[in-house]
Amino acid sequence: MEVILLQDVKSLGKKGQIVKINDGYARNYVLPKKLGLEANAKNLNDLKLEKARQAKHEAEELAAAKELAVKVEAQPVKVTIKTGEGGRTFGAVSSKEISVAAKEQLGLDIDKKKMKLEESIKTLGTYEVPVKLHKDVTAKLRVVVGESK
Repeated sequence: MEVILLQDVKSLGKKGQIVKINDGYARNYVLPKKLGLEANAKNLNDLKLEKARQAKHEAEELAAAKELAVKVEAQPVKVTIKTGEGGRTFGAVSSKEISVAAKEQLGLDIDKKKMKLEESIKTLGTYEVPVKLHKDVTAKLRVVVGESK
């Protein structure tokens, strides 16, 4: 019997896959626990429509992420840090501070968890911080670190 999986099943496959399993296993386990549906014409058509809707949704998300990437790369974000004698800095600039500065200065709501700081920013200067906006889109946010007065 062919079954369309509604959920990931460890020994069978992932959600949305069409798998061939024994009739008894399907009738006694998969179908009663609502882990899958019988692969008839109506259910196959529903699966096809669902996959098309999902592909359209993913394409819209990708387009929105690319649009946001252009905005992120367009302007730098200015962040200040306390400095002492000789330009030595106190503390470091965190992704949270960069996120807050981006919201205030550029009006962009960027999650701090999406910023990939390899090491904390502890000196003055200009840095490029990669921001993962989508699984396929990574933007470079320019961060200018200056001293606070």
